[in-house]
Amino acid sequence: MASTQNPSGEDSLIARYFKPLATDPGAFGLVDDAAVLSSSGEDIVVTTDAVVEGVHYLASDPPDTIARKALRVNLSDLAAKGALPAGFVLTLALRSKEDAWLRPFADALSEDAKNFACPLLGGDTVSTPGPQMISITAFGRVPRGRMIGRTGARPGDRILVTGTIGDAALGLDVLRGGAAAGALTFDSATRDFLIARYRLPEPRNVLARAVRDHATAAMDVSDGLAGDLTKLCAASGVSASVDVTSVPLSAAAAGLLAGNVVRVETLLAGGDDYEVLCTVPPSQSDALIAAGQVMGVAVTAIGTIVEGHERPRFLDGQGQELLLTRLSYSHF
Repeated sequence: MASTQNPSGEDSLIARYFKPLATDPGAFGLVDDAAVLSSSGEDIVVTTDAVVEGVHYLASDPPDTIARKALRVNLSDLAAKGALPAGFVLTLALRSKEDAWLRPFADALSEDAKNFACPLLGGDTVSTPGPQMISITAFGRVPRGRMIGRTGARPGDRILVTGTIGDAALGLDVLRGGAAAGALTFDSATRDFLIARYRLPEPRNVLARAVRDHATAAMDVSDGLAGDLTKLCAASGVSASVDVTSVPLSAAAAGLLAGNVVRVETLLAGGDDYEVLCTVPPSQSDALIAAGQVMGVAVTAIGTIVEGHERPRFLDGQGQELLLTRLSYSHF
């Protein structure tokens, strides 16, 4: 994202919509083709995620929600690492440069960048015949050696998760006219709630320090709780036992589950939750739950890390294992 004295169409687009977002001195006002991010003796955590039209958002989704989702899914990764946001770079693959789409996109991205203290540092814009794609690489800071990875879970640790699980998958189902949409035909408030959970994830960055202080391993739930816990356990060389009745559900999700509109597998494997999944020693789990209460984020214990290398077990209210045919969303 560099501009020139004789600006091209790309340079004009960058100057008009994105230069105002480049508030960090290391961005050089987007006049260079590189940025500087100072570390001050800290470790820099790097994460990247792309959102693709038709895969991560629908073509009919409002551009402001697309911008927010693109940034927030990366912020969610930083939160799970115990890192505080430092900045991001943006790559846009656009079909056109219509102001009607770019203006609300840029304004929403600017607002979220400010609210989450994560300024734009640079990036690139390219044209494409479609689908559109927004890729963000975000940077965060942690004290040296303090990033929380996936490899530290130990037998006896409690498994905690923030927020509620399954709402985003239901929101997508509503937008696609699925079973949830039919069941909620006359309940616009619940429909709107679920759609918002799909379009506008809430990254748990306010809990980054608490995750760093208490968790032994962590990741964000992006592809589905069941699949992401399986990944964490594999990385740590352990297994897990989860009480499915303890998995936190919103009133909307619980109602659809009780009415047999959706199966529990849909909620556990649907993805797009962007909640923090972490493992914590029993002696520290209450402290993390309490930190969540202070910050207004529910943190719920859903199971225990156990010895072994087999797939985590998901148990129903009678202690019987649920045989899940699908663990998570997969791109391939």
